[in-house]
Amino acid sequence: MLKLLVSRAARVSTSRNHNGFAAFTFSRCVHSLQFATVEAEEISGSKPAEVLNLVQGKWVGSSKWNTIVDPLNGDSFINIAEVDETGIQPFVESLSSCPKHGVHNPFKAPERYLMYGDISTKAAHMLSLPKVSDFFTRLIQRVSPKSYQQAFGEVYVTQKFLENFCGDQVRFLARSFGVPGNHLGQQSHGFRWPYGPVAIITPFNFPLEIPVLQLMGALYMGNKPVLKVDSKVSIVMEQMLRLLHSCGLPVEDVDFINSDGKTMNKLLLEANPRMTLFTGSSRVAEKLAVDLKGRVKLEDAGFDWKILGPDVHQEDYIAWVCDQDAYACSGQKCSAQSLLFMHENWSKTSLLSKLKDLAERRKLTDLTIGPVLTVTTDSMLEHVNKLLEIPGSKLLFGGRPLEDHSIPSIYGAIKPTAVYVPLEEIMKDKNFELVTKEIFGPFQVITDYKNSELSVVLDALERMHNHLTAAVVSNDPLFLQEVIGKSVNGTTYAGLRARTTGAPQNHWFGPAGDARGAGIGTPEAIKLVWSCHREVIYDYGPVPKNWEIPPST
Repeated sequence: MLKLLVSRAARVSTSRNHNGFAAFTFSRCVHSLQFATVEAEEISGSKPAEVLNLVQGKWVGSSKWNTIVDPLNGDSFINIAEVDETGIQPFVESLSSCPKHGVHNPFKAPERYLMYGDISTKAAHMLSLPKVSDFFTRLIQRVSPKSYQQAFGEVYVTQKFLENFCGDQVRFLARSFGVPGNHLGQQSHGFRWPYGPVAIITPFNFPLEIPVLQLMGALYMGNKPVLKVDSKVSIVMEQMLRLLHSCGLPVEDVDFINSDGKTMNKLLLEANPRMTLFTGSSRVAEKLAVDLKGRVKLEDAGFDWKILGPDVHQEDYIAWVCDQDAYACSGQKCSAQSLLFMHENWSKTSLLSKLKDLAERRKLTDLTIGPVLTVTTDSMLEHVNKLLEIPGSKLLFGGRPLEDHSIPSIYGAIKPTAVYVPLEEIMKDKNFELVTKEIFGPFQVITDYKNSELSVVLDALERMHNHLTAAVVSNDPLFLQEVIGKSVNGTTYAGLRARTTGAPQNHWFGPAGDARGAGIGTPEAIKLVWSCHREVIYDYGPVPKNWEIPPST
């Protein structure tokens, strides 16, 4: 089955090769990528790949190598040159060499804004090439198994993001403004200013999109970043950095480190970056906020809700979107649908049976369901069983392990699962924390509400801790107004086609309600996360004629 999963991407992207010559030609085409040091199809226990570190402009190994386990069969298939606490000094020195005013700013090396516009142009073109996009799509599938379409979507968004910042668009990020002063010769000017040395820490679930978008944003604004990606998937970003170097990225502009969390924490404390962007679990986010004295921007966990309003339309479409939101990428999205509130009008439809049918068509052979990389099977099923102890709750579908697979036990493997819990039980203090616990896998809680209970639903939203994405599925403007006006989530989709997932590059994606909240993808997100405001007040004079020293004040 492993061979079937690994080779599937090649079959899709090469218009379903029908003969050995076509397959050979495609293999040669991928091998001809000048920047690449691996081939996704060949990474295996018998031919493991290697991932290096980048520091002070040089790719380097390590005295310690960590082995990554293939999430599909348990083989040791990637060797990571992992830096331990004794090896962080070169990274500390590299970050410390960057001044607080950055590598470039509006008054220093402004030609670098143009350089990054050119780099974005070349990198966007590279990712638009079918052989390059297919290479990254298949590499993503190998380390974070998801369907070809989901993996390709990540590459596509990254390519479009780079297109958005071609030409002059990078320098437009640093656009300043001026305000007339109080007297002749005085003007105040506001500038976007880099932090200088910064750090970026990103998770496993989007091995390309999240690190590239945040890394490029940091670079555009004039910062010197050290980048750490979850080691399980860091091979993707290592290859992307090599592509960026081939597009003109100076090798000394970015450091790239593979390490465990303890080592990275020590690096941050010693290098003292002026700002750290963290995407990942709330537990680690809160620790970093304390350790780094608040110099952080966070996009942490997302327990994301969807509300189906009173107007029932397009039942098949709504069911399909709900299935995608909850179970695409095996539910391993920070924007995944975690809790579905159905108006009683939807409870009278066949929505739940359609959701069940859609969930049950997902299969491991095409990776529409697959390994869960941070939660074990036992942990997920234990959570299901705890929910089923709540009065009135019931298993709607799933709740069982996947069958006939070789996924190692350190990972999770369950069927897409939904548990119904009555609204009145959810709201009880003894149940609320359990029901709203984020399970980073193919799992959701479903409940229903009456017209008179909308205020209870809104109270539930107010009590939640995470406010990343949300969806209000309704075309009733008064209903939308009520829900949006009394909720917080930073990325909220509203209307008949509302969803919780699928964040593209053309709108803000990030939480709200937290001063530390980070955004991604848009000019506003880049300026918020990767620059601060600096005001320069020019006061040239002239001093008024006959001016005299006034009395002391």
